[in-house]
Amino acid sequence: MADFDPVTKAVVPAAGLGTRFLPATKATPKEMLPIVDKPAIQYVVEEAASAGLLDVLMVTGKNKRSIEDHFDRAYELEEALEAKGDEHRLSQVREPASLATLHYVRQGEPKGLGHAVLCAKQHVGGHPFACLLGDDLIDHRDRLLQRMIEVRDTFGGSVIALMEVPKEQVSLYGVATIEATGEDDVVRVTDLVEKPPANEAPSNWAIIGRYVIDPAVFEVLENTPPGRGGEIQLTDALRTLAQRGRDEGGPVHGVLFRGRRYDTGDKLEYLRTVVKFAAGREDLAPDFVPWLREFLDEIG
Repeated sequence: MADFDPVTKAVVPAAGLGTRFLPATKATPKEMLPIVDKPAIQYVVEEAASAGLLDVLMVTGKNKRSIEDHFDRAYELEEALEAKGDEHRLSQVREPASLATLHYVRQGEPKGLGHAVLCAKQHVGGHPFACLLGDDLIDHRDRLLQRMIEVRDTFGGSVIALMEVPKEQVSLYGVATIEATGEDDVVRVTDLVEKPPANEAPSNWAIIGRYVIDPAVFEVLENTPPGRGGEIQLTDALRTLAQRGRDEGGPVHGVLFRGRRYDTGDKLEYLRTVVKFAAGREDLAPDFVPWLREFLDEIG
């Protein structure tokens, strides 16, 4: 194994306006919408912590204070639960504050994912880091982030998670041009394009919201002009790194992910995610799944 700096920090961009979920997100951050009884953002922090990344920076924006409150202690609530002897709910309330050491920085303007990552420069410094997007939840049984860190430890540079999507959906993602390596689930990324038309996409392998990034990305982002949508695109910066050697912060590899991913980025996918999580819960499934079958029969 090559001698590359270890990955110890995670960056979670959480500054988006959540316009797809209005009016619910007028005063409540999209990241705090519950997946059954736990906000989506907590699953992301749990994933980082389970991969050994206990230093987590949240890049937030206006009206996101409830995210900080969620990962803080709530002494009055804890005292009330303790007085009732409700140890189960007490442990649930305390859990978020014990997952990792959380830090926060604000993205002053919504200038895109690349700009949000750039906001992490001072905290991350000259070290590689993981970036986890809150719209994508990865099943805890699939060790995607751990595998990506292993690939970074072997090849250096940056690593992105790639998932094969139907051709009609490629315009929703950053899409990679890839070359095989000696490992079945690892490819070399030679080019990237953000949200291409379906007939111009170089492949069906799309970037999903998990990255392990070399710190050279900060210098690239500082010199990356606004791209698609008038925003600074992380995909464009990674495209630059993909064409560099190790001494300059490259290359970029991809992990081909064939596991369980849950999308919470729009209303339909969010509802599907909630149903799947509820159906997988031992405390809910025995009652919820039969009811769901009956309901579907009723509506034909």
